[in-house]
Order: sequence, then C-alpha cells, then structure tokens
Amino acid sequence: MNSFTMKNWEEHLASGAEGQPRVAYAHATMAYSGVIEGESICDYLLYYAGEGYDGGDTTSPGYERFDGSVNGRRGTFVVRHEVGFDPKGIQSKFEVVPGSATGELAGLTGTGSVDGVMGEPAMSYTFDYRL
Repeated sequence: MNSFTMKNWEEHLASGAEGQPRVAYAHATMAYSGVIEGESICDYLLYYAGEGYDGGDTTSPGYERFDGSVNGRRGTFVVRHEVGFDPKGIQSKFEVVPGSATGELAGLTGTGSVDGVMGEPAMSYTFDYRL
C-alpha cells in the first residue's frame, strides 16, 4: 500500500481573520512508503472559506519536494498539488514539475492523487509515473 504520515505541520495566517475568509501558509514534512520511499517537504497556500478549517469548493496550491526513491531509483523531484479539503479530510491531485527530477530519477514524469481522513495517522496516495 502507498501511504505517508505527517511528521510536522506548521501553519500561519497570511491574511484575513479567524471565522472569515482567509489565507494561510503551511509548511509540512512527510514520510512516504510504497512506490515512493523517503521524505518530503511541502509548502501550501491554503484558502479557508469561513469558520473552521474548510476550503469550501475551492482548491489550494502546494509544492512538495521529495528526497528518496521511486521504485528503488534514488533522487529528488518536485510535484505541484491542487488540494481540496474540509474538516473530514483532504483530496489532492498532483503532477511532477517538468525538469525537477535529479539523480537516478532524472526525466521522471507522472501524476497522482492523495486521499485521507483528518486525524488518521496515515493517508494513501497513487502515483502513475514514467522514467
């Protein structure tokens, strides 16, 4: 099974006020297992529609840099996320940023998705790629 766990999440309000439409910046680190093995650092720009932690019907962008291996080949690469979220969970579609892969992963392309329930220790992902 392809999964990841959150190691760290730091979030700061960028503009707006609690209880109103607002924008926040989040910096996170994750540990991956499955087809991707290793760790990542991710930065999100999050939009909250109002009260609580609900993104409404919008998506928020993020960039995530992986350091590890894909199917046993080592290197780094960056993906761009479009994340939708509500108090129950998250859904994300992502794509490898062209030209971002290094080492044995040079030339990597691919897309994937993340699906998870808030509060669970691990979330699942898919990753369809070409090397």
